[in-house]
Amino acid sequence: MRTHGCHARVMGTAASLAGCTALVLSLTAPAAAAGTGPRDLGRHTLPAGDGWASADGGTTGGAAADAAHVYTVTTWAGFRDALAAGGDAPKIIRVVGTLDATEGGCETFEAPGYDFDRYLADYDPAVWGYEKEVSGPQEDLRAASARNQDRAVKAFVPSHTTIVGVGRGAGITGGSLQIKDADNVIVRNLTLESPLDCFPQWDPTDGATGAWNSEYDSMVVHGSTHVWIDHNTFTDGRHPDSSLPRHFGELYQQHDGELDVVRGADLVTASWNVFADHDKTLMIGNSDSAGATDRGRLRVTLHHNVFKNVVERAPRVRFGKVDAYNNHYVVPGDGYAYSFGIGAESQLVAEKNSFRLPEGVPAGKILKKWKEAPVTVGGNHVNGRAVDLLAVHNAEVPGEVLQSGAGWTPTLRTRVDHPRVLPALLAHRAGAGRLR
Repeated sequence: MRTHGCHARVMGTAASLAGCTALVLSLTAPAAAAGTGPRDLGRHTLPAGDGWASADGGTTGGAAADAAHVYTVTTWAGFRDALAAGGDAPKIIRVVGTLDATEGGCETFEAPGYDFDRYLADYDPAVWGYEKEVSGPQEDLRAASARNQDRAVKAFVPSHTTIVGVGRGAGITGGSLQIKDADNVIVRNLTLESPLDCFPQWDPTDGATGAWNSEYDSMVVHGSTHVWIDHNTFTDGRHPDSSLPRHFGELYQQHDGELDVVRGADLVTASWNVFADHDKTLMIGNSDSAGATDRGRLRVTLHHNVFKNVVERAPRVRFGKVDAYNNHYVVPGDGYAYSFGIGAESQLVAEKNSFRLPEGVPAGKILKKWKEAPVTVGGNHVNGRAVDLLAVHNAEVPGEVLQSGAGWTPTLRTRVDHPRVLPALLAHRAGAGRLR
C-alpha cells in the first residue's frame, strides 16, 4: 500500500497506518476499497425520473469519488472525521456496524453543578406555577449541558457525499445527521435509532399543563438540495415513548422527529425507507411564517416507504409540492392522530397508498387540516379497499372541510404499484439491509 493518497481509509479503528496524512486515522486489514462494479452501493446514483431529487441535474452524491476519498468508518468519531475530510471533493463514506454518538452516556455531557433532582424540585408546578417560562441556575446548567450534547451528537454532511451502510447491521444510534446548506447528498442502507435528548426543557406555558420539549432529529435536511434518502430504517429502537418516564404529570419526551425537511430545502426523494414506532415523524416545512424561504421550494417525493406505528406527521406539509405515492401505513391502535397533515400553502398529492387501520380507527382521520390548502388524493386503499380519503374526511370530521386539487400533476415516477401489492412488497423490500 502506498504511504500517500491511501487507496481506502478506515476511520475510528485501533490499528494505525504510518505515513498517511493526518486525516487518515487508522486502518484495519484487509480494508476493502469501494469498487466500481454494480454491487458497489457507494457508486449508485439516483435513477432518472425518480422523484423530485432527479430534477434539475439529478443526484449523484459521492459516486465520482476517487480512491483517496473513500472512507470506511466504525466509530462515531471516525465518521465525523471522514465527513470533515477532503474539502468539497466527492466522497463515499461506508459505515460498518453501529456508530454510537452517546457511548459514554448522558453524564458525559452534564455541566458541573447540574442536578436533575434539583431541577425537578425548582420547577415543580406546585412551586413554580404555569404562568412563566423556567429560569434560574438549574435551567442555565441544563442549557449548558444541552449545548455539550449538541456539539457531540450532530454530524454535518457536506455536498457531493454518499453515506452507505455496509451489510445488514450498519447504523447510527444517538446521532443526528445534519444535511445543512449542502447539495447532492445520498444516504442509504442505515438503521437510524432516534437520538435521546438527555436534557429536555420543561415549559410550563406549553399547553394547559406544560410539556417537556426535546431536540435532535435522526436526520434533518436544512436548506439543502438534491438529497436522496433510500432504504433506511428510522426507529425509536430500544427507547420507545412507552419506556420513558413521566414528570409533572407529563411524558418526559426525549425524542424529536425522525426526518425533517425544512428551511428552504428542495428536490428531495425519500424512497423504500421504514419509519417506525414514533410520534412526530416527518415534517416538511417547520413554520407557517417561513414563506419567504419556503415558497417555490420544499419539493419532496415520498414513495415506497413504510410508516409503521407512527402517531402523526407522515408527513405534515407546509408550502411544498409533495408527491406521496405507493407508501404503506400500518396505523397504531392507540394514540393515532393522523397521517397526512395539510398545512399552510401546502400542495400535497397523495395517491395509490395503502393503509391498514385497526378496528375503531376511522379512515377520516388519515387526513388532518391544519390550514386552508387543497389536496389531491386518488387510488388509495384502506384495509384492501379503495377509499376516497377526501370524501370520508369531509364526512367524518366536523368543521374540517378540505378542498380538492393541489394544482399540479407529478411526472417524476419510475414505477407505480397497485396499492394491494404494497404490504407484501414493502415487507420484503423496504428498510435497511434490503438493498439488492
